[in-house]
Amino acid sequence: MIGTNGYPVAAPSNASPAETGRNQPTPTGNAEEDAEEEEEEEEEEPAASGTAAQTKSGATRAAKTGSDKTKSAPTKTSSVDPRLPPGGVNMITPSAVAQTSYYKVGDYVTFGWNYTSLSVKPDKIDVYVSCQANDAKYPISSNATFEPTGKIVWDTEPEASGTAPLLTETYTLVIHDASKDITAVPVAGHLGAYQQFRFGMYTPQPYTALSDGWKCATCSGALSTTDLHALKFMFGMCIITVLSFTWFAGGFGALF
Repeated sequence: MIGTNGYPVAAPSNASPAETGRNQPTPTGNAEEDAEEEEEEEEEEPAASGTAAQTKSGATRAAKTGSDKTKSAPTKTSSVDPRLPPGGVNMITPSAVAQTSYYKVGDYVTFGWNYTSLSVKPDKIDVYVSCQANDAKYPISSNATFEPTGKIVWDTEPEASGTAPLLTETYTLVIHDASKDITAVPVAGHLGAYQQFRFGMYTPQPYTALSDGWKCATCSGALSTTDLHALKFMFGMCIITVLSFTWFAGGFGALF
C-alpha cells in the first residue's frame, strides 16, 4: 500500500491490540523501521515465554523439594534397654517397712509413693483398692495425671465410695498405667501393675451402755455363768482333795 508521501506503508490489521495479546507497532512511515520493530517484538515474546516457563518449573521443583523434606523427616523414638527391670512403686505413706496398717471404716486414708526404675513415664495412672473376700474393687482415682511422687487421700465412707460396703478384711492397693490392662506383662522401663501393699480395714462395734448388758472382755466381772460354775467346781475339788489327804495322813499319825 502506497502512502500519500509516496512511501509504502503496512496494511492495517483488523484485530485490535486486546485481541492479539500485544501492542501493535505504530506505523512510522518507514518500511524498514517498521520491519525491525516487528522482529524485535517477535524475539521478546519467546524470551518472556521462556522466563515464565522457567519460573513455573522452579516453583514446581521447590514445592517438590519441600514435600520430599517433609516426608523424609525422621521420627523420634525412645528405646529402652531390654535388660532393665520394669518400673515399680515404693510406698512412702505408710512406710513399706512398717507393720501391717489397720484403718477404721469411715476415716480418711492417705497413701504416698514414688516410682523406681521408670524410664518411660505413663501419661495417666489408675489407683484403686481391691478386696478378695467379696471380689470388689473400690476406685480411688481414674486417669490421674502422672506425678514423680504420688499422693492420694481415700474417703472410706460408704456413701462417698458408692460401691460395695467395706468389710473387716484385708485389702490390696493397686497402682498401674491407665493405658494398659492390669494383667499386661511388665516391660523393661515401663510401669508395671503394683499390687504388693496390703492393709486391714475394720468396722468399730456400736456403743453399748453398761445398763444394756455391756461386758468387758478383759475384766474379772465379765465371766459368764458357765465360767463361774467351772471355777466353783475347781475350787471345790481342791478343798476336798486337801481335806481327804489330811484325814488320810492323820489316821496313820503322819502329822504328829
